[in-house]
Amino acid sequence: MTSFAFVILAVAAVLGYSLNWQAAAAIRSGGARLHSLTGYHGSYALLMVLVPVFVVILLWIALQGSVVSMLTMRGLPAGTTDGLDDGAVQLILAEIRSLAAGRVFGTPEPWKLKAAENYVTLDRTFSILLLVVVVLLSAALIWVSRRRVSAAFRARQGVERIVSGLMIFCSLVAIFTTVGIIASLVFETSKFLSMVPLTEFLFGTNWEPQIPIRADQVAAVGAFGWVPVFMGTMLITVVALVVAVPVGLMSAIYLNEFAPRAVRAVAKPVLEVLAGVPTVVYGFFAVLVVAPFIRTWGQAIGLDVSPNTALAAGGVMGIMLIPFISSFADDALSAVPRSLRDGALALGATRAETMLNVLFPAAIPGIVGGVLLAVSRAIGETMIVVMAAGLMAKMTFNPLDSVTTVTVQIVTLLIGDTSFDNPKTLAAFALGMMLFLVTLVINVFALRIVRKYREIYD
Repeated sequence: MTSFAFVILAVAAVLGYSLNWQAAAAIRSGGARLHSLTGYHGSYALLMVLVPVFVVILLWIALQGSVVSMLTMRGLPAGTTDGLDDGAVQLILAEIRSLAAGRVFGTPEPWKLKAAENYVTLDRTFSILLLVVVVLLSAALIWVSRRRVSAAFRARQGVERIVSGLMIFCSLVAIFTTVGIIASLVFETSKFLSMVPLTEFLFGTNWEPQIPIRADQVAAVGAFGWVPVFMGTMLITVVALVVAVPVGLMSAIYLNEFAPRAVRAVAKPVLEVLAGVPTVVYGFFAVLVVAPFIRTWGQAIGLDVSPNTALAAGGVMGIMLIPFISSFADDALSAVPRSLRDGALALGATRAETMLNVLFPAAIPGIVGGVLLAVSRAIGETMIVVMAAGLMAKMTFNPLDSVTTVTVQIVTLLIGDTSFDNPKTLAAFALGMMLFLVTLVINVFALRIVRKYREIYD
């Protein structure tokens, strides 16, 4: 029934807009001069209905499941959950939800079937109550906004206040989301460092986070040195940049200065299509095409090539970054004033000399900033590396060897049945914190370069 609530909201918002617009138009047709246009009166009613009711619906949806679950658990027979820990209680609740959804496995106890029926009844009741609240609240807001329509009513200022409040709210959401991410990383990383020494994590040369999860299990004691993981990340990033930077810059220079308009009109959109290809497609291309080709080529000249190589992953990642670098470079070259180009040509320089000696040096800050942002993108890539590079952390600079990266290890560590307070799981947050710091430094460095060497033209 949630979809019906949104439908009612949409109808109410349109109705409020129509009523206020007609009321304002009637006042204007009667000879009175409106302070605001009729469209602002309608928009004021629309926003007055849309924003509060939409927030109510979102909060209701967010809280309904928890409230229904709480009431359902309170309605269980006395003593059902006595002596059970939180995990066992959650398992009972999950089974009740499964029964309520119609997924029955085996022969559940009668009290669970009754609890599932109670869950369905409560959920339906709250859904109907949501529709009633939406209808009543929408009607009240339409009535309030309609009564405010008058010749002197400042509808435009009201609309601007609501829109300004929405923009401030969105900005605060972005800020607090960032703060929450950083706080969670810092908190979980501190828990990890309380179990693993900081020096071992930062300077250790062995990464084997496999530790026993039960007292009777035989497993390694665990090693959490992130150096080999970081080396694998840098190796793949370097390979990607070796492919992406020359091709991206050359394509940008050609399309910006030398390509005919017909060629640019076709080539630039085709090049930018690469930016819209999902990374999993690049991963399949690396596994099915690039990696077998590298193995065949290596065997032909007597080289030992691993099934998964940093060269395959980095090369395909470089192809993915080509439109990214090309677009930044093209924008930087286009930002150079036309007068510099015309002046160089007027002095007798060729188009190639103009590009190399005038345009390219003037555009270097933007180009370098784009390359450094591409480095951040390469460091944070996951899917291509998972499919083409491997999972084993090795201390190697050989691009024909199998390596792993920080993002791959984060995904690997968070998959499985290890408890959340285990060093193996918490190591993912420590790696995430280091990845955040590395990318932050790169982004700050890119911004400093752009600001320091940026040319301001009249």
